[in-house]
Amino acid sequence: QVQVVESGGGLVQAGGSLRLSCAASGSIFSINGMGWYRQAPGNQREWVATITGGGVTNYADSVKGRFTISKANAENTVLLQMNSLKPEDTAVYYCNADALVRGTGLGHYWGQGTQVTVSP
Repeated sequence: QVQVVESGGGLVQAGGSLRLSCAASGSIFSINGMGWYRQAPGNQREWVATITGGGVTNYADSVKGRFTISKANAENTVLLQMNSLKPEDTAVYYCNADALVRGTGLGHYWGQGTQVTVSP
């Protein structure tokens, strides 16, 4: 009922930047918020950043001051600008949408993830 697609991952050297994009589509009445999560090999999936429908943002301490989550001009799309990247940022990054969906109500919907690799 809802499709969530991430893009923008890649390989970058430490200190560099990447911008990830997440687009949600389908029978969506409204989105309460969207967020980014990441999972490195051998680790649990961890929360990175979220943004509410009203534009309030929150960040994990590990990325605060380096990453920025924002709404894009396209409908139901958010961006994650990642600056000053570190090797420990290497992970698969997943997008989640908290959405009110026609026929199902409120739910959380995940994308397939995009790989971010930061070399030393």
